[in-house]
Amino acid sequence: MNLDKFLAQATKKLEAVGISSARLDVLILLEDELHKDRAYILAHPELELSPVYLKILDKKLQRRVKHKPLAYIRGFTEFYGRRFKINHRVLEPRPESETMIELLKSFKLPKDASIADIGTGSGAIGITAALELRNHSVDLYDIDAGALAVAKHNCALHKLHLRVIKRDLLRATHKTYDVILANLPYVPDHWKINEAAAMEPRIAIFGGKDGLDIYRRFFEQLSHFSWRPKYVLTESLPPQHHELAKIALGYGFKLVKSKDFIQLFSPIN
Repeated sequence: MNLDKFLAQATKKLEAVGISSARLDVLILLEDELHKDRAYILAHPELELSPVYLKILDKKLQRRVKHKPLAYIRGFTEFYGRRFKINHRVLEPRPESETMIELLKSFKLPKDASIADIGTGSGAIGITAALELRNHSVDLYDIDAGALAVAKHNCALHKLHLRVIKRDLLRATHKTYDVILANLPYVPDHWKINEAAAMEPRIAIFGGKDGLDIYRRFFEQLSHFSWRPKYVLTESLPPQHHELAKIALGYGFKLVKSKDFIQLFSPIN
């Protein structure tokens, strides 16, 4: 079977089960397997796929037909131009989270500033922060040991030696931080999510009746510390931003800026 025929047939299979990105997904799987870029694949429709390649591609395609997230099938994803290992223990980092990195890079931080990535999952946000801001320290926190194993792998992948800490948010931490990056679960429990997202860990997605329960606990924790971070960056759905700002204000943090899914808070005093 040549590339053109495989691409057409595989795309139809994915479209038949309601996958809107069908053609793109098939192209990505071809790129991974053939180690060729998209331009090459599209320029060589007559190229014959060997039985070995077809067998491997068919297995991956069958997983995608069942709505397995593409990142889980590939075993990795890209975030902020870098590759990160991904598996079923972590949420795939979303493009909207890259705004958090953009805002972080705009800060005027003291030398050797300390940054905490809370609910780190794969470690993509914290590791990207460490790579983009080379003169600062970054610690990665998560409640799930399986997620932290992925984060450790990604630290090694990017040749970083970051502290990886198993903890419920920042409970009982003895370290102070200048910046906190908090991409916590924020989807309301009653929301219907797509079939691919439903295969990701629920602990990383849902945040209670209105989606903001974990943020309530997070800001409450911050209010009990003797120190205050200079900046707190959060991610949530834009319609949740007003309520999240009220929650933060109740615990002594004012909204400074909102951009896309991201909000920036700083302490009132």
